[in-house]
Amino acid sequence: MTDSLLERAPAHALLADGTTVCIRSATAGDHDRLKGFYDDMSSENLRLRFFSVSRRSAAMAADRACAPARPGYRALLAEARGRVLGLAEYETGDDKGSAEISIAVADGLHHRGVGTLLVEHLVSAARADGITTFTADALSENREVLRLFSDLGLHTSRRFEGPETRCTIRLDQDDTYLTAVEARGRAADVASLRPLLCPEAVAVVGAGRKPGSVGRAILHHIHTGGYTRRLFAVNPSVTSVLGVPCYPSVGSLPVTPDLVVVAVPAAAVAACAEECGKAGVRALLVVTSGLGPDQAQALRAACRTHGMRLVGPNCLGISNTEARLSLDATFAAGHPRPGAAGVAVQSGGIGIALLDGLSRLGIGVSSFVSLGDKYDVSGNDMLQWWETDGRTDLALLHLESFGNPRAFSRTARRVARRMPVLTVDAGRSPAGRRAAASHTAAAATPTMTRRALFTQAGITAARSVGELLEAAALLHSQTLPEGNRVAIVTNAGGAGVLAADACAEAGLVLPPFTPATTDALLAVLPDGAVIGNPVDATAAVTEEQLTDCVDALMADPGVDAVLVVLVPTALATATGDDLVRALTGAPGRRPKPVLAVRLEQDLPVRLLPAADEGGTIPSYAEPQAAARALAHAAARAAWLARPAGTVPALDDVGTERAHALADAHLAAHPDGGWLDPRTCADLLACYGIPQIPWAWAETEDDAVRAAERLRGADGRVVMKAHWPGLVHKSEERAVHLDLRGEPQVRAAFRDLETRFGGLMTGVVVQSLARRGTELFAGVVQDEVFGPLVLFGLGGTATEVLADHAARLAPLTDHDVHDLITSPRCAPLLFGTRGNGPVDLEALEQLLMRLSRMAADLPQLAEADFNPVLATPGGVTVLDARIRLLPRRPQDPYLRRLR
Repeated sequence: MTDSLLERAPAHALLADGTTVCIRSATAGDHDRLKGFYDDMSSENLRLRFFSVSRRSAAMAADRACAPARPGYRALLAEARGRVLGLAEYETGDDKGSAEISIAVADGLHHRGVGTLLVEHLVSAARADGITTFTADALSENREVLRLFSDLGLHTSRRFEGPETRCTIRLDQDDTYLTAVEARGRAADVASLRPLLCPEAVAVVGAGRKPGSVGRAILHHIHTGGYTRRLFAVNPSVTSVLGVPCYPSVGSLPVTPDLVVVAVPAAAVAACAEECGKAGVRALLVVTSGLGPDQAQALRAACRTHGMRLVGPNCLGISNTEARLSLDATFAAGHPRPGAAGVAVQSGGIGIALLDGLSRLGIGVSSFVSLGDKYDVSGNDMLQWWETDGRTDLALLHLESFGNPRAFSRTARRVARRMPVLTVDAGRSPAGRRAAASHTAAAATPTMTRRALFTQAGITAARSVGELLEAAALLHSQTLPEGNRVAIVTNAGGAGVLAADACAEAGLVLPPFTPATTDALLAVLPDGAVIGNPVDATAAVTEEQLTDCVDALMADPGVDAVLVVLVPTALATATGDDLVRALTGAPGRRPKPVLAVRLEQDLPVRLLPAADEGGTIPSYAEPQAAARALAHAAARAAWLARPAGTVPALDDVGTERAHALADAHLAAHPDGGWLDPRTCADLLACYGIPQIPWAWAETEDDAVRAAERLRGADGRVVMKAHWPGLVHKSEERAVHLDLRGEPQVRAAFRDLETRFGGLMTGVVVQSLARRGTELFAGVVQDEVFGPLVLFGLGGTATEVLADHAARLAPLTDHDVHDLITSPRCAPLLFGTRGNGPVDLEALEQLLMRLSRMAADLPQLAEADFNPVLATPGGVTVLDARIRLLPRRPQDPYLRRLR
């Protein structure tokens, strides 16, 4: 049996009501508690569990769960504060791919999700152990357990056998199951965050009498921010602080607070958390910084033991502007303006900048969380909160790290369908990255990995806080464009040229207008106007003329957005015209986005009030900012318009054989390493990845015989040296090309043997490939993000040219399409200069099968296919390198807290 994650460490997770439980393997030390767990059960609960009211059956069940570990059996228990809440078990029989399961939940804890959570963890452990099916017997009257099985999201069938029902559950981890797990997790997560973001009572520990302390500043913010519920301070030296009643300890408060703000020295944080937990506090906000490893561990342990959600440490605080609450537990300079944007940041400084920018723009904030060192509450939690709070329509994130990127990606992808999700792409520099061992590892930069996550999840990624606010202003105020076609109109020709350059650099298109639009513009604009794109309306344009011009451009079916670039002129001042009013004076929201650029504007971006109450028009100080924001909006519109991709089913995949090959290699090489050519070829064959015909040779005569077999119509072969650890054969000059006849084959072998005699273990002899497009495909297993699939131009210059695209596995059909079309070399694949297209279907298959291999094998550290030869007749891997490491499978979608 595989040693699964659960045996290495307990997992904490949330029940349906938001309380925290620990899921772990049962041990011999649990025997007395498990026996008590069964002894406390009602007769009816025992009957439903054991089909009879038998205390003897209960004792035997405790004995079985606490017996020494044995193949084919696993028992997981759920506990909270030392009490066993439930137990789930499975045991295999003769068929090692199937196991029988049983579940028991303590009296009084039904309908809180204990059994479902246990079964989810049991399913994950069973998959890691190679089990594909669960069976379970239940009394037909036991509707609760039968409903539990049917609601899991797994394919379940039933067979009635007298008073009993036999359930068969397939353990396929498909999208239906993941969606069901997500829905349960979202409900539990939101419930657990309510004491944090909507507390009925708050206490601040560490609020002193002297000005200048963080605790006092937060207490002042809560007090002056209009918090409508009960507020206390904890300080043993005084009876009140800032007019807020003060008590000597958390335990002495007249009511137990939902939320406690901890602003004490680092050495006192863990003890304070323990006191809060014992008092029944549900959530902590720890602003203290500088915790050492032992202090951090003690804080985490206190929160997990007592079921408290934690924000921080080392953070700015939290805020919820809901009118009925008005909680501002931060030490920012001012109170945030209530509004529609949810904000979660790791950097307090970034948080202050976003709070200020959103308030200035008038967008405002629904809720704000400074995550700090992110011991517990994360961006994933906040996305789920905003998804359900009924107030947020814009999500802004600044995340420096990802605890579970694949779970985050699924959540963000779902939330982004409902509202824009924006982030700052922080930490783009690869400084300090170690030298990579292969082309794949060299290409897989942190920036590429993060951008793959953002692109696949539909997240709008900006390069700075300023760009984030620029995009937020447009996405909040305007409808999305249907495409990337922009019409520019200006009252100054030079400014229009700048805007045209900015749009082109942002990937936007300036289309020609229809004849009808051209005629309409000529009819409304003053003499001397230039009707092109950009439209130079001249300095003589009036407010009325500009309004008619914008309306005409709006009516053009080839225009998706209108960008109006204005400069102040004496002519407009003299006539009393307000050209900006041409944009803001129209009643109702226009059907296409309208943006303004005012070169004299003092702030980078403003939202100008429109005629209709509540409407706004974004105005930028630079055309580059407007173009970037519009490009982000167009990209979001394109992402929304495309249906969600699916992971294609593949034929002829030998997953079990692949696992056996990986296990055998790691058994012989416990530290891992590069596969030898034969094992590498066997692994590729498991996934139907096409390879050029080849043979292994360890002697000169073997090489001659191999060349004779592989020699094509032109009689030429290729010889490549091999030894463990050899990666870049060309750089080592370990390749001989275009070998003709026995003498050249013998000479090539002798040359390699002479130069690499102390290293070389043999040679690979291949047929000489025909001409085609040399490509590169590979996988690198990121420690945080999981497997990343890369694709691009191949050959010896692949790293120099760096023409690569990347997506996180498993790839959907849309991801594969994006991989093929994103590199600069893509036109070569679709046919150019008289050459026909390569076999695109075969190329898609190659990438899908590579993705499947990466998803199946967590031990796959790197796969490097270079070159991959693409021709109209097919796609073939000419050289493949695969490196395995002794990694254990982990379920990224299993419900558990950080």
